[in-house]
Amino acid sequence: MTSYIKTAMIFAAGLGTRLRPITDSMPKALVKVGGVPMLERILLKIKDAGVKDVVVNVHHFASQIEDFLSANAGLGMKIDISREPGQALETGGGIRHASPLLKGCGRFLVHNVDMLSDLDLEWFFSQDDPSSLATLLLTESDDADRYLLFDEEMLLRGWTNVRTGEVRSPFPDFDPLSCRKYSFCGVHILSERVLRLMEKWPEKFSIIDFYLSACAMEEIRGIVAKSLKIIDIGTPEKLAEADTLVRGGAF
Repeated sequence: MTSYIKTAMIFAAGLGTRLRPITDSMPKALVKVGGVPMLERILLKIKDAGVKDVVVNVHHFASQIEDFLSANAGLGMKIDISREPGQALETGGGIRHASPLLKGCGRFLVHNVDMLSDLDLEWFFSQDDPSSLATLLLTESDDADRYLLFDEEMLLRGWTNVRTGEVRSPFPDFDPLSCRKYSFCGVHILSERVLRLMEKWPEKFSIIDFYLSACAMEEIRGIVAKSLKIIDIGTPEKLAEADTLVRGGAF
């Protein structure tokens, strides 16, 4: 089934500690890749996919992000700012805090500001099941420590850290070996229903913790993007790699 997504939230509140010393004087969202700020790249990408309304959460050097968006007229999009002044509220808490700005949007895209990829967002939207609580973009990876675990129907069932052996699942007698393990890309489509379900959660929490709780009652689906080129720009080394790939035309 096709889902027509017109609203998105971009996570731009992180401290970017792994990118220091660059982020000692600017937010990660405005760090340039191939001469273009990460935030601008994501905004243009989702705009090209038909998204019209965007919520951007801010915390670290928040005024710089707001000034950038104001100076560029939101790149032609309607942009609302979700301010997290006291502390960054993590991924789940960020969505919960932005609830007043997201109510009434139906289903919405969530995208990490530091995930650069060649993902065809319109294809991803077409894979979304509107009846599910969320659809998560996944990749197959052999070099990660942490994985989400899905059954044969690609429904979320648990999480594991293969390095430590830790396993988490809301299901009794859960067998991680019966599931397929995938890496989560930080790109997902959520139903507006999550806003109600998050009301009982604390101010600050991880969206993965929320998903691992909610999957016992709601369908949380995974979509695997084959041959996806994606890079998490979390360190100076990854930033240099991303810059080289962009300038070489990989993205």
